Amino acid sequence: MSPTGSVLITGCSDGGIGSSLALVFLERGYHVFATARNLDKTSALRGLPNVTLLTLEVTDERHIRAAKEAVSAQTGGTLSYLINNAGRNHFMPLLDEDIDAAKRIFEINVWGPLAITQTFAPLLIKAQGTLVNITSIGGHGAVPTMGSYGASKSSQEHMAETLRLELSPFGVKVLSVVTGVVSTNGRSYFEDWALPTNSRYKAIENTIAQVVRATDGMTSTPLATYATEVVDNILGGTTGRIWVGERAESAKNMPVEGEMDQFMMKSFGLDELSK
Repeated sequence: MSPTGSVLITGCSDGGIGSSLALVFLERGYHVFATARNLDKTSALRGLPNVTLLTLEVTDERHIRAAKEAVSAQTGGTLSYLINNAGRNHFMPLLDEDIDAAKRIFEINVWGPLAITQTFAPLLIKAQGTLVNITSIGGHGAVPTMGSYGASKSSQEHMAETLRLELSPFGVKVLSVVTGVVSTNGRSYFEDWALPTNSRYKAIENTIAQVVRATDGMTSTPLATYATEVVDNILGGTTGRIWVGERAESAKNMPVEGEMDQFMMKSFGLDELSK
């Protein structure tokens, strides 16, 4: 039985959102082009029928062009869905921020997805397909230590909303998935996270580290639950923004100031620092 259509998903390493989305699309009968920087970390998808694994560093133009050529060769130059999921989380108070590190976050979270979108646009237009960007509640409101990351995700979402208008004349839908707290292994990369020795926030480092490493007891949405809801919306033709995952609806409805500020100050220990 031939696939229903095709989808390319960036950032499909094991234990992450991309891999879970890929599995749901497979269940729905699609051919999945699953990408990752390191294919050794895609064991959950390796060897499955209707899965093509592609090495893709989202900031590498050569990788992007090679991925387009590989997809075009298999689909005849069309792509039903493009999902910009690959990204990098980042935690650091802005007073302590390494500017080069912040620029790298923007390269990965903003310019990389745009470069991929530009390259794959002809395939989406030919298929009258859908562009999907996985954004974050971190881009809505002020979250201590996530100023650079939040700014990058806000920028990505703003570009996605602009593309929703700019691609409309060509029959391409655009969806932004504003993602809340989801049970991924992404926080495992921050076990060694620490503040600079001269940081003004050193006194609350342990409190911040609990949030950074997701050991603060905050509940999260299971990956499979999140992925199913997202794919249901994609295949249902939803456009604009959807809010999915733990705390997503709260972030959507919470005032920018007031209660949210108090919650953030307490969560990161800033209220203690000011005493």
